[in-house]
Amino acid sequence: MRIFCLFPVLTFRPASAMMTPVFDYRLPSPGLRDYVRQLQIVGCHFPAEMTQLPVKAYWPRAENCLSFFPRDPEQVAQGLSGPLQTSPACRLAGQPTLLTSRHVGRDFLVLQVVFQPGALHRLTGLPLAELNDTLLDAETVFAGEIRQVSEQLRNTRHYPDMIPVVETFLARLIGRARPDYRPAFHKATEYLLCHPGQTSLDWLAGQACLSGRQFHRQFVERQGISPKLFARIARFGQAMRLKNTQPLTDWLSVALAVGYHDYQHLARDFRQFTGLSPNAFLLHEGQAPERVFGQAETSDSYH
Repeated sequence: MRIFCLFPVLTFRPASAMMTPVFDYRLPSPGLRDYVRQLQIVGCHFPAEMTQLPVKAYWPRAENCLSFFPRDPEQVAQGLSGPLQTSPACRLAGQPTLLTSRHVGRDFLVLQVVFQPGALHRLTGLPLAELNDTLLDAETVFAGEIRQVSEQLRNTRHYPDMIPVVETFLARLIGRARPDYRPAFHKATEYLLCHPGQTSLDWLAGQACLSGRQFHRQFVERQGISPKLFARIARFGQAMRLKNTQPLTDWLSVALAVGYHDYQHLARDFRQFTGLSPNAFLLHEGQAPERVFGQAETSDSYH
């Protein structure tokens, strides 16, 4: 399931023309990888005759993100039917724990910076526990600097040319970050992200040279949620991507493959994170924008 670029480098045409969709997941430049896990670029253009645009049922991800929307804005609702809020041109996302519905624009493009666990706290000092399930206008944190980056992206025609603009901003941000001397803790949290269904938290705390209580406290401070909940969200994401990769595989086999003890534990996580049963959520997820183009979200972005 390790997919970093699903399509070759593509060029954006004017909004009035049909475009090939873009689903490009790639590693950042080497100098950014201690803080940034992945860059995700998704772009779709829908013709004028499509009167009802598809909606993405967005399950919780074990991540904090910085997202740029240089084309039409995205609208977001909590759950499947909450009131819509228009996303700013650039937003910070706290750790999600609940389902959101993402309503894309007709000419849609998002360039999303997916941070390493705890990296957003290291870069900003924000109290991340207060930002869970929150979408924040990035200008409130980065002021005019992020506004200039957004303006550059709006004036950039080809999406590959947007990447160095964002990476230059990230490099400046990292250059200003306070020194952090906890490499063992950071390695432990990244390990938990990759192996959420097979990792003892007591063992992981030992790898970070911390007691269980210290590890829990630092994790909440830096990621916003407990390591146990973080692992559950990460494992849930693995289950969804595996199901999308192997749609004929039954849910019990999916559950066991990613570390659940049985189907009931997977179904419990579905109820908590989406409010639906696995099959009911799969019906909503099947209406996502990428499905219009014959694609499904299968990328394992954690490796």
